[in-house]
Amino acid sequence: MIYSLDKINELADGDEEFILSVVSVFLEEVPEDLSLLETAVDAKDFPSIYQLAHKIKPNVDLLGMEQTRANALAIENLGKEGVNGAAVDEIFPILKKDIHQVIGELKNDFDV
Repeated sequence: MIYSLDKINELADGDEEFILSVVSVFLEEVPEDLSLLETAVDAKDFPSIYQLAHKIKPNVDLLGMEQTRANALAIENLGKEGVNGAAVDEIFPILKKDIHQVIGELKNDFDV
């Protein structure tokens, strides 16, 4: 398991509905954002790379995905700089794999 509910549990203060809501939002938004990010990475659309990585980052952070958050931050910074497509190409597959793994785990763990 590469995610942790510690941050969400702290925020939820025992509210299971809140936890499920956060997980549902993650499952609805992040796959779409990841797909758009992949398109932006392929097109070397640095402003979109920056924007989408910036949007993904708090979602993975909330799930305690520290390495994934670090990769999203690196991609965000590279998108902001707009010069190193090769580095983005190197980091993005790792981000994508981790997010897909967590999507599968969340769907399994929460029966959604």
